[in-house]
Amino acid sequence: MLKPFDVMLVGVGGQGTILATKILARAARKKGYDIKVSEIKGMAQRGGSVVTQLRLAQEVHSPLVAEGGADVVLAFEKLEALRWLSYLKPEGTIIINNQAINPVPVLTGAAAYPEGVLEYIGGRVHNTKVVKALDIALNCGNPRTANVVLLGVLAKHMPIEREIWEQALEEVVPDRFLEVNKSAFAAGYGI
Repeated sequence: MLKPFDVMLVGVGGQGTILATKILARAARKKGYDIKVSEIKGMAQRGGSVVTQLRLAQEVHSPLVAEGGADVVLAFEKLEALRWLSYLKPEGTIIINNQAINPVPVLTGAAAYPEGVLEYIGGRVHNTKVVKALDIALNCGNPRTANVVLLGVLAKHMPIEREIWEQALEEVVPDRFLEVNKSAFAAGYGI
C-alpha cells in the first residue's frame, strides 16, 4: 500500500517549477502512485506566481491539496513560501530557496519586500529547511539548475527511492543538460 503524500511546488515564472513538477510526477508514476496534478500560472512569464499541487496515493480523486493538507511545500522563492504557508500540515516540512525575487509592486515602488520572511516561517514551522539553491547550482555549473537542487532536497522527504528519481531525471531532462542536472540533484540530495 502506497502512503498518500501531498506536495506543493511554489515559485515565480522562470524558476523551473514546471520542469520540477514533471520530474516529480514521473518519479511518482514510476513508483506506482496514482497522481493528480493541478497547475496555476499567474502571469508566469512576467515573474508571476506558479503553483503546482500534486497528490499521490494508491488512488487519487481530486488534484487539489486542501489548506493545511500538504506534507511538503517546496518554495522556489521566499515570498512564495510565505504566501502558501497555510497549505502546510502542522507536522509538514517546508523547503525554502533562500532567494528573493521582487514582485511587480516592489519593482514599481508601490510596496516593499517583507523583512524577516525566513525568521517568521521558521518561528512557526518546526520542519523548516532553508537552501541556498542558486549558490549550489552555480557551483554545479549552471544557475538554471537551482530547481533541480531543490528537487534533490525534496526527494529525501518523500517515499520514493533515489534511483527512481534519477531515472525520472534521465527521462525528462534533455540529454545536453542531463549531466549538470544530475550533479544539481545529487548536491540537493546530499544536504
